[in-house]
Amino acid sequence: MSVIINQPPSCWRCNPPGSDSSLSRAAHTSVAVALGFILVLGIFGNFLLLLVFSRYPGLRTPANLLLVNISISDMLVCLFGTPLSFAASVRGRWLTGSCGCRWYGFSNALFGVVSLVSLSLLSFERYAMTLSGSQLNSSHYRRARLSVAFSWLYSLAWTLPPLLGWSSYGPEGPGTVCSVQWRRRSVTARSYIICLFVFCLLLPLLLMFFCYGRILLAVRGVMRQSQAEGRILLMVVAMVTGYLLCWTPYAVMAMLASFGRPGAVPPAAALIPALLAKTSTVLNPVICVLLNNQVREHKCVCCNHLLGALYGMAPPKKHVLDKQQQKKRTAFFTHPGQVAFGHQVHLLERQNKPDKEKKNWTRFLTSAKLVF
Repeated sequence: MSVIINQPPSCWRCNPPGSDSSLSRAAHTSVAVALGFILVLGIFGNFLLLLVFSRYPGLRTPANLLLVNISISDMLVCLFGTPLSFAASVRGRWLTGSCGCRWYGFSNALFGVVSLVSLSLLSFERYAMTLSGSQLNSSHYRRARLSVAFSWLYSLAWTLPPLLGWSSYGPEGPGTVCSVQWRRRSVTARSYIICLFVFCLLLPLLLMFFCYGRILLAVRGVMRQSQAEGRILLMVVAMVTGYLLCWTPYAVMAMLASFGRPGAVPPAAALIPALLAKTSTVLNPVICVLLNNQVREHKCVCCNHLLGALYGMAPPKKHVLDKQQQKKRTAFFTHPGQVAFGHQVHLLERQNKPDKEKKNWTRFLTSAKLVF
């Protein structure tokens, strides 16, 4: 049994083993403020996103089922993880003992890996749907549901081992957050960290690069120098950049702490990558809203309804989508002169194109409507 488990609760509350209590009061306060913003924005953004998907059935496409899964995992981080680290930063010490620390480390690792794996599976779903050119059917929804189940089982398989003896969860940095024990130098601890890095960060990233790269090649082959190509490129850059921005610093810090010289990562400096990783709970719904016209407009409608309920006022009529509008904006557009990304329809002049290219254009637009 590890040293962490055998520590008495009183020792944990004062100075958790493996932590550094040298962080100043002002630094603890700054971390608490940052965590407070992440907590509020993460809960609000993901709650609103889940509300939109629950109220508008037309948005429940296979790709959006994976977005819902990402939003659920991010919401769970905000509800069951961030409040513990926020309270610890406010008080300047860990408050819930060794059991609370292990729960915090396990739950944050589980929900974080679920989001990472779901992002990579989302890229595969978009790739498969875009290149298949087929309309939605039950097999697409079945594949999406299997992807959601796989993301949880796969993540559970890689985050349970520290609870069973392969590495362990414990305090990180100044002792106000908990995670995998990156600083342990044993063979078992290092082998787990290598596997976690390869199978939960590197492989999902490579899958995203492959799928989005193939989508871009398909777009360039069908829509040369078009506005839609630029929009899809923006989506690819945003998804991959958000992934790298949130998780690469944390991965680099973990590898340095595990394989670098002792003391290469000061405990206080370890907080910065941890905070960046937590910002993914805010960044994921923002990217989803900015790059999905349907979700963005429906989210505005929900905001108006919530504000109206809060202040006792009816939402402005111009923001209310009736059923006929919803039907129009969630319909499939298969006419060769229409491009449907979200709910916007761009009329294009393509009379001079050969019949074969028109067929490819129609086929691509139909599939693109299902995933973007």
